[in-house]
Amino acid sequence: MGLVYASVTVATPSAGPCHLDMLVDSGAAFSLLPRRIWQALGLHAQRTLEFILADGIRISRQVSECRFVYEGTEAWSPVILGEEGDEALLGAVTLETLGLVLNPFDRSLHPMRASLAALESLSETLCV
Repeated sequence: MGLVYASVTVATPSAGPCHLDMLVDSGAAFSLLPRRIWQALGLHAQRTLEFILADGIRISRQVSECRFVYEGTEAWSPVILGEEGDEALLGAVTLETLGLVLNPFDRSLHPMRASLAALESLSETLCV
């Protein structure tokens, strides 16, 4: 399977917009912005999380949030504040908030087919 990139715009209320190509990584939970991008947006850490890399190494990274825009659809999403050498990644949480899924066969992003199921008996039990 080849690599998939998406042209994305990121912005904040106080700074905006930055356009960049992001590697789509549906195996990563959060998106990651390179240092030069998140600094240009004026992002500041809201929390620190621990991540486990593919080789098992644990690292701590700061996390903030910003607005992502892809082909006219926009949504706020958490974002890892990258360090020197980190590449821009578009992760699963951002894909879901944008309502997108990755088609691995043709390496493209498509709107997800959202479904909503109601379980009346369960909701009645939980809301008593």
